[in-house]
Amino acid sequence: MTTPFDPIDLAGLRLRNRLVMPAMGRARAFGPGDTATDSMATYYAQRATAGLIITEGSRPSAVGQGFPYTPGLHSAEQIAAWRRVTDAVHAEGGTVFAQLAHVGRIGDPDLLPEGMVHVAPSAIAAPGRLFTVHGMKDFTTPRALTSQEVRETIADFARAARNAVEAGFDGVELHAAYGYLIHQFLAPSSNLRTDEWGGSVEGRVRFAAEVVAAVSEAIGARRTGIRISPGIRYNGIEEPELEPTYAQLVRRLNETGPAYLHVVESSRDLSNLLRKEFSGTFILNPATDGFTSAADLTLIEDGTADMLSFGALFLANPDLPARLRAGGPYNTPDTTTFYGGTDEGFIDYPSLDA
Repeated sequence: MTTPFDPIDLAGLRLRNRLVMPAMGRARAFGPGDTATDSMATYYAQRATAGLIITEGSRPSAVGQGFPYTPGLHSAEQIAAWRRVTDAVHAEGGTVFAQLAHVGRIGDPDLLPEGMVHVAPSAIAAPGRLFTVHGMKDFTTPRALTSQEVRETIADFARAARNAVEAGFDGVELHAAYGYLIHQFLAPSSNLRTDEWGGSVEGRVRFAAEVVAAVSEAIGARRTGIRISPGIRYNGIEEPELEPTYAQLVRRLNETGPAYLHVVESSRDLSNLLRKEFSGTFILNPATDGFTSAADLTLIEDGTADMLSFGALFLANPDLPARLRAGGPYNTPDTTTFYGGTDEGFIDYPSLDA
């Protein structure tokens, strides 16, 4: 029987176990130009016994920033700063992927360079409000990308992926979840386009599929993963055609062959369908009443998933694999910073005077 502590081959990368530390927004990029800091290197190195670490989201371009103190992978100084993090993780024997996250319409315009506004598939503001250094603000209406700008954005992702490899990352994960840009293209509530990037299931899936293809061409499919959150209604996302959309997405992904599909679960039936259809490694962040725990390890043992991601427990327990193997004890996560209703869905913001 396969156990969570068995090694696994991830498209040629040998991982020490099947436990994943997922991307969790931390807002600690206090270095010049929103760069990674020594404290971030310490944080990730402390968790290097995970089979796979996926870092907090890094924007692929300046317009992709949505929140304060979040890092990027589009400048030379950002690449150099991330190298300190990857070196620290590798020194501890860990494997680390960078998450590439473009917020699309979700963000504070005050963070963008002068004259720049947030962009999205369609000029539709997300409902609700967001955290900024000046308090809570309403979301603003984004500018709809032109067809040419969509292609330029795909190129931005590919360039950022090459930057990630230059920074020492073992690969990248594309953030297509939680109502950020790639997810906005997938959902009919945020994508009202009638051109080749919308108008049908095939059209709405095209952006995600082409980003994966472009990144895979840039750094290799074996270094490329993607995270999705089908059915997670966050940041104004509504997906009435859930199964057709994600079944089509998996079909397109299989044409490229990325290393893994990381699913934030809303429906076990849908997860099982995607697991059956996807040709690569299947990582699951299961739907639970709280956060992923030791009780969910059976999902690897029974074959529901190849690997399991633990958000809150990894935040509170840097040596989580050892604690899971020993049956505890566990530090209790501080759930006051959760949003989005899932184990991965929170940002651990510092105090504003930090």
